[in-house]
Amino acid sequence: MVERLKNLLANIDGEAWLRFFLALSGLALAFAAAVFSSAASETGNILATVIFASSALFLSGIVAITTVPYLARRVVASRVREAFHYEFTREGVAYLGVALVVGIAALNTANNLLFVVLAAMLAAVVVSGMASAAVLRRLQLDVGMPENAFAGRPVNVHVRLQNPRIWMPAFSVKVSAPAEPKKKNNPGWEWHKTQFTFPRKRTWLRLPDYALRKKVIPPRPPSVLTQPVYFPFVAPRSTADTPIDLVFARRGLYSQDAFTVSTRFPFSFLTKSRKLALERELLIYPALLDQDNVLDVLPMITGEFVSYMRGRGSELYRIREHTPDDAARTVDWKATAKTGELKVREFTREDERRLRVVFDNPAPGRVSTEAYERAVSLTATLACHFATENVELAFAGSGYSGDIHLDNFLRYLALVQPEPADAYGENVLDALPVSADYNVILTARKPGTLPSSLWHTSYVIYM
Repeated sequence: MVERLKNLLANIDGEAWLRFFLALSGLALAFAAAVFSSAASETGNILATVIFASSALFLSGIVAITTVPYLARRVVASRVREAFHYEFTREGVAYLGVALVVGIAALNTANNLLFVVLAAMLAAVVVSGMASAAVLRRLQLDVGMPENAFAGRPVNVHVRLQNPRIWMPAFSVKVSAPAEPKKKNNPGWEWHKTQFTFPRKRTWLRLPDYALRKKVIPPRPPSVLTQPVYFPFVAPRSTADTPIDLVFARRGLYSQDAFTVSTRFPFSFLTKSRKLALERELLIYPALLDQDNVLDVLPMITGEFVSYMRGRGSELYRIREHTPDDAARTVDWKATAKTGELKVREFTREDERRLRVVFDNPAPGRVSTEAYERAVSLTATLACHFATENVELAFAGSGYSGDIHLDNFLRYLALVQPEPADAYGENVLDALPVSADYNVILTARKPGTLPSSLWHTSYVIYM
């Protein structure tokens, strides 16, 4: 009992109640001033009448300015938050059809029993609407998900529905993504800033101007919650948690700013839904290819990379003292014979296992959509594979900042789209730094158009 009282007091809005009682006090004083003004008017005291009447008007004005708008905004906000959407089900339509038949029969026969049956049927519809609204009221929703995932792989998402009410449970609640708004055939027109030039070729005169153009409605990102989640029962003052596995077929950004909770309780005559504002974003990385799909590429890349490192490691780095961790094959017997102590050789290849994955983004229409998406997935697959190897890995791409972190490169691949070459300024292949890195390049260019500096230090995969 004490805890319920504490919860009740905690939920009380002190500011609203304070303004309410102040408004009552002000109106009571205004009413008293109006009564005194009437009494003074009957006695013929004009000065007292004016003073009391002005005081009543002044107090009423203060209440109207300071309290009424505040309370009205709270009521409107509460109504907006608790706005419900009604939709008749097929069962409900059939039920109303039967009720219509009963109503026609009652009017034709004037049978009181039919009127009682019709009233009971209509009352059931009203009770169904009130009960479903009570079930959805004050429900709170939370959707827990990772920040990113890979396309084609299950993503574990936790949908939590909280019922903070003290005594009333929630029955048969479904959580889903809001319905997509119907696309308008005519999105409308809007004014755009332009420049008026006269004449157009020589431009002697240039003035600001406006042009009327059609509105461009940007496409909405796909919804995060791709399948509904059903909660049969949520007890009072408890939370129901339902984990689900979602699979996203394509890479990209999935965003959702609201979720819908709906119910058909208790008679399934109506589907009543309520929209809850809750922003969630999920970045889907490119799909990782199976081992069979990269088996024809990966051994060739690894072989050329090892050969390149071995060729560069033919130069001696230094000769140092032997340690117990050194292998016997690294012993330099000539230096050992000269000094009388065991000496080992170190080569440059031990410090130069550096690899760079490069994605040369083609222009729109250069390759097909299927080939482009496979190239993006292959780039992500190679990057994830070599990240687990003993390799110092770097990344490069058209429009990519050059960050060496794998997550940032996967984010770039998740959102990349075909762009013209001049959209990024300098060409990505020409901008590669001259270093000991071995490059794995995915490009749509012709074989003879690559820079000559990359011929012997790169493995090229054509889209």
